[in-house]
Amino acid sequence: MTRNDPRTDLVGRGYDAIGERFAEWRDRIVGDPRREWEAELVSRLPEGARVLELGCGAGVPDTQRLAKRFQVTGVDVSAEQVRRARASVPEAVFIEADFTSLELEQESFDAIVSFYAFNHVPRELLAPTFARIHRWLVPSGLFMTALGTSDVESWVGDFLGAPTFFSSFPPETNTRLVQEAGFEILRDEVVTFREPDGDATFQWLLARR
Repeated sequence: MTRNDPRTDLVGRGYDAIGERFAEWRDRIVGDPRREWEAELVSRLPEGARVLELGCGAGVPDTQRLAKRFQVTGVDVSAEQVRRARASVPEAVFIEADFTSLELEQESFDAIVSFYAFNHVPRELLAPTFARIHRWLVPSGLFMTALGTSDVESWVGDFLGAPTFFSSFPPETNTRLVQEAGFEILRDEVVTFREPDGDATFQWLLARR
């Protein structure tokens, strides 16, 4: 597999390295709203819907829950995380790829979801990635994601013992980019919760093609 962007390659190698440490770190988060937003998405989808998860990680527990009700395809740039996901969620399909350069068939998914992966995406790639997601969705298909909220063009540093990359726009820019990709915003909220090393703030968006 070829990773075209060295920043995304750094993220993939980082998650290869941190493996189980990331799962333990994530389990210590307090107040994460992802289950509420997941439930919102699930309530709007028919049984057996085709769901694409971008940045699926090891597939536990989000992908596992989704795969019990839907046809799930997971994408992650980390080979180690994809290996873990395939072992944990054998009923789903997993692709090792940089989703900012991934090509999939148009109108092939009923919903696309991403839990916290977009803060690793170089922010100048957000607009073209949102446009690609719009093409992958069926008419009235749903897109749900959590986006970073800081005005950070590029930050490289240690995360759980391995180097990684972060990038983000302020919320008003995120909302505009999603709308410019052709989406109707259904729900748009900024949420702060407690990670093991301090408060974290993300913008959650639910949008419809």
